[in-house]
Amino acid sequence: MSKTISIRISGSKSEANRMLILKKLFHSISIENLSNSKDTNVLENALNSKNAVVNIGHAGTAMRFLTAYFSCVEGREIVLTGSERMQERPIKILVDALSELGADISYIKKEGFPPIKIKGKEILKSTVSINGNVSSQYISALLLIGASLKNGLQIELLGKITSIPYIKMTLSLLHQIGIKTKWENNIITVFPITKIYKTTIVIESDWSSASYFYSFVALADGKNIHLSHFKDNSLQGDADLIEIYKNFGVTTSFDAKGILLKKEKDFKINKHLVLDLTNTPDIAQTIAVTCFGLGISCALTGLHTLKIKETDRLVALKKELEKFGAKIRITEDSLHMRIPENITKNDVISIKTYQDHRMAMAFAPLGLFYTLNIENKNVVEKSYPNFWKDFEKIGLRF
Repeated sequence: MSKTISIRISGSKSEANRMLILKKLFHSISIENLSNSKDTNVLENALNSKNAVVNIGHAGTAMRFLTAYFSCVEGREIVLTGSERMQERPIKILVDALSELGADISYIKKEGFPPIKIKGKEILKSTVSINGNVSSQYISALLLIGASLKNGLQIELLGKITSIPYIKMTLSLLHQIGIKTKWENNIITVFPITKIYKTTIVIESDWSSASYFYSFVALADGKNIHLSHFKDNSLQGDADLIEIYKNFGVTTSFDAKGILLKKEKDFKINKHLVLDLTNTPDIAQTIAVTCFGLGISCALTGLHTLKIKETDRLVALKKELEKFGAKIRITEDSLHMRIPENITKNDVISIKTYQDHRMAMAFAPLGLFYTLNIENKNVVEKSYPNFWKDFEKIGLRF
């Protein structure tokens, strides 16, 4: 009988970052099981900072949420900046939307990119339009401040809407603290509110972080893993892992404390997998690596937002998977992988992480088959500081 290994993952970074903005806007909110990720720490510190210049490093969510937040803090003047990579990541779509509402934001260096200067003011205009196929964080940044604006906020989403689960997560968190919203067709309305009654929000553990254990169970032989503080009917889009990893023979069962991951015995794997990851782009790297580890060719689509993450994740995946012998073709929004029949295994393979936490963690399960040298391992602190300790518990040491 397989021994079950228990792992506790901290609160969802996505939920935590949203709740920190709401807590700052409405002081009667308390938060439990807050994420211990560096991104969340950076955001919390920035919200509490009195400095004229705030540097958020690589934290893209913080850049977007803080841009919206500081725009509506009357009398506050601040410069938001970040790492060299952050200054290459676009912010124009969000700045344009906030400017349309009346915000006072200007670029310090290159137009469309951080650093930016924000002069906080009362925002009275309540209608704005934004493309629906942009990063959901732009849309969530607007939704989070909507109820604090005097006249509320109405957002018209233009064209096809992507990353819907993350938008729904934001709306659900608003509902939990008593803010009313309405989503009809392509228009989302957030109604204004002046007071939030005292409330405590317990944040669910992070499904994106759980993905690396799904990958491990898929690749390992008879290892069962229990992950605590997960719940059915999750707000997080990455809970789609449950269905996606059925393709790899991994089953998920819920109990009072969390979830148990098991690999089906004698599971017959389809040697080619086609997945649309429009709603779950953050687990694309994990899935690609799992496919390679199992010898599955794949076509992963819906990945256009990966181009503007911590690195160009499509290019990074191509370069690193090719080191193992995989044949990779990428487009602007997809990755296509073919596994040659005879792959020569190198003694040691060095994985470049490109300052991207998910590159380090996604490739880690291949340590079951290869000797890996993962460069800049500490990059995992961005979302999962205890990652390497937890992977030691399941038998992989780096």
